[in-house]
Amino acid sequence: MRESLHAEWTKLRTLASTGWLLLAAAALTVTVSATAAAAVRCPSGGCADDPAKISLTGIYLATALREAAVAIGAVLGLLYLIPIIAFAVGNATVSRHLQQIGPMTAGLAIQATTSLNTLPISPWAGLGVLAAWAAGALLLGGLLLRMRDA
Repeated sequence: MRESLHAEWTKLRTLASTGWLLLAAAALTVTVSATAAAAVRCPSGGCADDPAKISLTGIYLATALREAAVAIGAVLGLLYLIPIIAFAVGNATVSRHLQQIGPMTAGLAIQATTSLNTLPISPWAGLGVLAAWAAGALLLGGLLLRMRDA
């Protein structure tokens, strides 16, 4: 595994496209977020939209900048399939539970700063769910790396 990590580190340092892709992703994320924030107008009495959520709009571009089409399909399927199933289920309790364990709902809950009582999961619990999904992805990736490149 040490050799695999060394090979990946060498690839990251030597391929010019990796740095440019990272820079482009960061610039595009900031640009989209700034554009979304500038487009929202709030009256002097307060804003109906969540300002933190609007300012993080550019983060949605994170799954769009991957190389492998299969990875994109899997990630988008995971992100969007659970909310669709939760919406289609007739039982409100099951629907709410599915929303609480789904990575998309958990990630969106982290951005919320207003109307927290209407969310299916609190921001801190959403952070925990999202961290669990990330840890699971890392473990699965490490296992697949070990099995394929052993």
